[in-house]
Amino acid sequence: MIAPSIIRRQRIIVAVLIALAAAVMFISAGWGYSSLGYKRLLPVLFGHGTVKEDLILSIRLPRIFITFLAGMGLALSGAILQRVTRNDLADPGIIGINTGAGLGVALFFLFAPIEPGSFVYLITFVSFASAMVTALLIYLFSYRRGEGLQPVRLVLVGVGFSLSLSGIMVVIISSATREKVDFIAKWLAGSIWGTDWIFIWALLPWLVILIPFTLYKANQLNLLELSETVAVGIGLPVNRERVKLLIAAVALAASSVAVTGGISFIGLMAPHIAKTLVGPRNQLSLPIAILTGGVLLMAADMIGRNMADPAGIPAGTVAAFIGAPYFIYLLLKKA
Repeated sequence: MIAPSIIRRQRIIVAVLIALAAAVMFISAGWGYSSLGYKRLLPVLFGHGTVKEDLILSIRLPRIFITFLAGMGLALSGAILQRVTRNDLADPGIIGINTGAGLGVALFFLFAPIEPGSFVYLITFVSFASAMVTALLIYLFSYRRGEGLQPVRLVLVGVGFSLSLSGIMVVIISSATREKVDFIAKWLAGSIWGTDWIFIWALLPWLVILIPFTLYKANQLNLLELSETVAVGIGLPVNRERVKLLIAAVALAASSVAVTGGISFIGLMAPHIAKTLVGPRNQLSLPIAILTGGVLLMAADMIGRNMADPAGIPAGTVAAFIGAPYFIYLLLKKA
């Protein structure tokens, strides 16, 4: 049974995070290379703006919502991976899943005879398929008979896969046209490329299905964090539940990075922040991790695009600048 004081604390934190998300959205909508006064935001939003103001908001709003939704997906993916593998260092970007998804996106973009806007709904499925193959290979190379899945080995194999796949992408794009090279280079850097409403509709169905599914499986995640012997003894079909949840984690990460680019460390930081705030019970920590991930990526993109006008710094670079030292700290702590 969860103590009422912890439940009350979780609800307060959720309310604060929702308010913080709204505040970041508001600041991000008005702050940019082309200034839009904050007093004008609501009038413009309700159709009382000038042509220039309408144009600015029509560009910024989809990007704000995309980063928020993608951050939610990456955070939940990282939380699932950390619970299922019992590895606090797991993150879809660090262990190579995002790069695997990116390789599929790059190949599809280079060799499919259609423009990016035409395959926006299909690109999430391509990303998912590529990420699933990568995740399976990482799992096979990390697993040792008699020893099982070792957390540190999983991270090392994943980092190796990530670097190898990034190298393959560089080789593949070496003979591509300048336009396609620019697109893939921006994707690798974590520059938000899906900045129109259609990308939100491509990502949203994945989140609408997988977020409730994962929250429903919160108790199974609690059990999977115990030793395998205990979980089996309680009656949990460990392998079946693990496979279901790993597929959900890969799908969340792949669909998110398909429309944002290669973003790492959001899935590492958000679950840890949530556990620090309300403890390890997934019924309490998962909603907080989801909201934290959305706020982190939204803030990273807002800061990045305003740090170096007019092109800005990719959100993935800002997230890495914050997350890399934290990853090193966790790695040293685990060693």
